This record gives sequence, C-alpha cells and structure tokens, in this order.
Amino acid sequence: MRTAGCYTCPGDSGSFCYHGTVTVRTAGGTDLTDMKALAEADIGTAADRAYGKNTVGDLIHGGIRSHKDLASKPVTVAGRTGYLVRRQVTTGKGPGGNVQSLVFPSAVGSERPVIVRFAFDAGQGALPHSLMDTITRGIRPTGDATGRRRGQHRGALTPGA
Repeated sequence: MRTAGCYTCPGDSGSFCYHGTVTVRTAGGTDLTDMKALAEADIGTAADRAYGKNTVGDLIHGGIRSHKDLASKPVTVAGRTGYLVRRQVTTGKGPGGNVQSLVFPSAVGSERPVIVRFAFDAGQGALPHSLMDTITRGIRPTGDATGRRRGQHRGALTPGA
C-alpha cells in the first residue's frame, strides 16, 4: 500500500518515491523465530530499502546519514503477540523519514512470522506516527468477522489521516 502520487527521489532523479508505504511479507531465509529478534534484525533492511539504496544500488535519498530509535516494544496484532521497532532516519537529501518493522506470527498454517514494513517521509504534510498504530490495530486474521478476504483492504494512506 502506498500514498497516491509519487515524486522524484531527492538523491536519484531516475527513481520515484512515495510519501508513505506499507509492505507485507513472510519471513524467509532466516532461522530466527523470536519476534523481537526478527524485528530488530529487519529494521536496518527496512530503512535501507526505503531511504538508502534502490534495487540497483543508487542512493535514492542521498543515503542514510544517521538514525534514532523511537520505539521498541511488544504489541498484539490480530490476537498474536508480536514486536515492533520504529526508527527515525536522517538522509543526505530530502526530509528523511520514519520506518517501522512489525513482526508477528501468522494465525494460519505453520505460523511463519509476518513482517510489515512501514516507511513514512518526514517534513511538511507527513503522515503521523499514529497512522502506523492505526494500521497495526486494524490487522485482522484471515476470515475474521469483518467479512473481508485475505488481500483486501480499504482506503489509502492520506497525510493527516
């Protein structure tokens, strides 16, 4: 999921960036099973993918210059105990932003960990941190009482929402 409209990345005129993105994937290629360890291991990758290098190695925001950890705590997601790590990122170009890695066990199958990555630009008109929390609270297991099926969602990321 991402905000409507894109802009030219401040460090790479050949790439397009979005003011906010949320991606979901299952954890793979790791032997880690502890939700805290997975979130802590993933946050650097999440930051680099959002504000560091694109897939061909270009510095899309002029590279990450520094970061500050904003939160590191257990959370309940879809009735499961997970963990989140939130970080503020300062970049070489542009306003930087905030990234979050949220990890929780799937409610189905092998309970393989699910990783939800958030990346919200900082600066004027930025998406509030509270939207990360709102999205987290809205995550539901497949087949829950909302009547929606897996892969369906409502709305879009809107600054000031």
